[in-house]
Amino acid sequence: MYNGVINVYKEAGFTSHDVVARLRGICKQKKIGHTGTLDPDAVGVLPVCLGSGTKLCDMLTDWNKEYIAHLQLGVVTDTQDLSGKVLSRAGADELASLTEQQVREAVMSYLGSYDQIPPMYSALKVNGKKLYELAREGKEVERKPRTVQIEEIEIISMELPVVVFRVVCSKGTYIRTLCHDIGAGLGCGGAMQSLTRSRVGNFRLEDAITLAELEKLRDENKISDVITPPDAVFAQYPAVTVTEAGQKLVQNGNCFGMRHLVCIRQAGTDSRTTAGQNVASGGIGIHPTEGERFRVYDNSGRFYGIYGYCEKERIFKPVKMFL
Repeated sequence: MYNGVINVYKEAGFTSHDVVARLRGICKQKKIGHTGTLDPDAVGVLPVCLGSGTKLCDMLTDWNKEYIAHLQLGVVTDTQDLSGKVLSRAGADELASLTEQQVREAVMSYLGSYDQIPPMYSALKVNGKKLYELAREGKEVERKPRTVQIEEIEIISMELPVVVFRVVCSKGTYIRTLCHDIGAGLGCGGAMQSLTRSRVGNFRLEDAITLAELEKLRDENKISDVITPPDAVFAQYPAVTVTEAGQKLVQNGNCFGMRHLVCIRQAGTDSRTTAGQNVASGGIGIHPTEGERFRVYDNSGRFYGIYGYCEKERIFKPVKMFL
């Protein structure tokens, strides 16, 4: 069985569920899950978790994501992208009166947090039924706005009425709706023309691999070459090695203290600091802060999971185990 994460390039026409179904056939295992849906017409990064790596699904879903979006101003559709039914179009004079400065200010005004109303064509559920199912029945229901965070937004090019921009956002952000809202703010309407997800956490577009490429790797018995181990996903966290007594604790998913540390490797390096007998006093140079997370290993290099530090109790508590 494969364990870890594959950075899949989702092509247009596939749903996220389609990708998982294909991978179950390619990898010949059932325990596979994706880390956040992409619209069928969208392309780009879709991290897929396998085996014990499926424990990562909820954590990866929480990571910020980066997108490249093409926004077409002057059109409003029921799906908020160009695949939907056109509800209105702006006149030529209305579009001609738009200036690049106006558009730039409208786009940049969404930097930070804003309350976004989820689109009807989405997989969110109301009373046990998905919104897109209700939309296909011609029904529209009230949706409560949700606060989303736009961490970064950058205009890449502008050839009105089309604007290309890059956005880094929190989970739960609908880029289709962002395009719609920008158009509404300008008074001319807007819809998403195309979308590429260029990054999910540490997984980037340039490293993503297509299903066809994965099939070729399967035939060459090389799928393992493109699987990221669960601990490598958390390379941004320092790594700690526990003593034999600490190992007995983490094997059962229990908490441990500073006295159970042997050494620490700083995030992104292989350098080790030996704990010796000074662990309890912090002599290894580690001064963890409240909530700081660590990768936990034993002396053989086996990865056990992610622990967070509780400053009040001066102990490390399990966040996610990979036993």
